[in-house]
Amino acid sequence: MSLDPATRDRIETLLKDHRVVLFMKGDRQQPMCGFSAAATNTLNELLPEYHTVNVLDDPEIREGIKVFGDWPTIPQLYVGGELVGGADIIRQMYASGELHGLFGAAAPDRTPPQITITDKAAEAIQAGISSAQGLALHLEIGPEHSAGFQLAPAGDHDIVVTANGIEVHFDPGSAQRAKGIVIDWVSTVQGEGLSLKFPGAQSIGSLSVQQLKQRLADDEVVLVDVRPAAGRAQAAPLALARVLEEEGYDALAALPKDTALAFICHHGNSSRAMAERFAAHGFTNVFNVEGGMDAWASEIDSSVPRY
Repeated sequence: MSLDPATRDRIETLLKDHRVVLFMKGDRQQPMCGFSAAATNTLNELLPEYHTVNVLDDPEIREGIKVFGDWPTIPQLYVGGELVGGADIIRQMYASGELHGLFGAAAPDRTPPQITITDKAAEAIQAGISSAQGLALHLEIGPEHSAGFQLAPAGDHDIVVTANGIEVHFDPGSAQRAKGIVIDWVSTVQGEGLSLKFPGAQSIGSLSVQQLKQRLADDEVVLVDVRPAAGRAQAAPLALARVLEEEGYDALAALPKDTALAFICHHGNSSRAMAERFAAHGFTNVFNVEGGMDAWASEIDSSVPRY
């Protein structure tokens, strides 16, 4: 497949004007696929600024960049006009320290973190990975303390820690943020699951929708709606709610650390995860709205659509 000359010129101009260019789905603030999110999460560790091109908004660039570099997938990272690779290569280079060298950053600290895994968590993890032959348990912790476990092949440059008989693999940034964490197995009204507690993090409180209604009436809490746009289109945010996606994490994280914050989503799951991130960043008065907007529609205001 040949590349249209006009599209080639556009790509070459982008690469000439910007030393670091990431062709991706979405943008740095809102990646629109998991691979693009993985790429931006890694680059954000090392670069305060870099240029992104949202291929979803430009079909010619989306197809043209695949031909330009003879690379079939998105995202694609270019540095100094040269193709580096996609999300997997970016992550591998980050883990090895190659990416640090490419950007002139200091080599990563590879000191293994001290972590604690409770007996209940170890038992649950062992049961979950018993059939995962050839795969390792990875824990990725983002700059805002968002965390996720996944089973994936072990990498040559993983930082590996064993706690309570469980082997956990980290990339360099996650390893540093994991210092002192406690991994536990907890039960909530939504069910059971693994929980991470960071050193100094406050416990998360729970609010019923009745309690939320009273606190909003008394102006005693800031309500934060963490639902994506699709969910908010189904049922609009409550009148007093601030919308995380519209304001951005940094704006809300700049509030005084003793601000009473209540997080709400569809059913109370993703809001709890966001509440834990704010608690990990030092907020001392954080609540999750149990049952979320569905409970509000069912128990408080029947005019709110259920979906």
